[in-house]
Amino acid sequence: MTHPGELLKKNGLYAGKELGQNFLSNPATACMIVDRTGVDKETTVLEIGPGLGAITLPLARACKQVVAVEKDSRIIPLLERELADEGICNVTIINQNILKTNIAQIAGTEKLVVIGNLPYNISSQILFQLITIRQVITHAFLMFQKELAERLLSPPGTKNYSRLSAVVQYASKISRVTDIRPNNFFPRPEVDSTVLRFDFFKTNGMGKEDEILLFSVIKAAFSKRRKTLHNAMSGGELGLTKKIVGIALKNAGIDSSRRAETLTVQEFIDLSRAVGKLITQRI
Repeated sequence: MTHPGELLKKNGLYAGKELGQNFLSNPATACMIVDRTGVDKETTVLEIGPGLGAITLPLARACKQVVAVEKDSRIIPLLERELADEGICNVTIINQNILKTNIAQIAGTEKLVVIGNLPYNISSQILFQLITIRQVITHAFLMFQKELAERLLSPPGTKNYSRLSAVVQYASKISRVTDIRPNNFFPRPEVDSTVLRFDFFKTNGMGKEDEILLFSVIKAAFSKRRKTLHNAMSGGELGLTKKIVGIALKNAGIDSSRRAETLTVQEFIDLSRAVGKLITQRI
């Protein structure tokens, strides 16, 4: 693996700040991450943001196939050259924005393992995307800024528990894989990074429309997190009156004076179902 700084300089390129690019530069760290994913010769991997191939190279050697989605067309020829120099031919590169990529189509009849050093500026959006198509994903290993990783891991009742925490914990079991220091990247970021594992699952009794409403209820509840649920959920995108919100909270067995960060995932599900019944009756 050629050091990304050397590779970029040689080709008159630079790390795109607007793309949130911090390339993993330590081969040992990349190999450690791949080793901890447990992928094997029967695994098809979707890699988000392969960059200059730090993870792609050991990943391709370990698994059956890698489909690498890279938005930055400038660096794809460099990545192709790195792969060719190593004699690797089981990597398919797609030049596309991951947020506009049909992941289900890539999976076909298989299930994917998703791996990625996510661009920090769109990492939350990517997570929401993966949740909506999680039926084609067994698990994911994703790298985030450590601060965001801590939010995702935070349980209800803590200050870091957020809308994203609740949505992700609804759809997956999350565990910490490893923390990575800034000196493992080029250019060096100002913060530590964390790799998390997501084991996705389907929640029984929740269809597509149920999930859409659930995510809207969670969003409304956290929209004004300093306010009580009764006040935070009134008006806004859901268009609920205070009366409807009060009835829904009562029917769900939730004290209207509580705040969003105190609710468990199951309580959000109960509240969403209560809201759904009231909306149906109103219509």
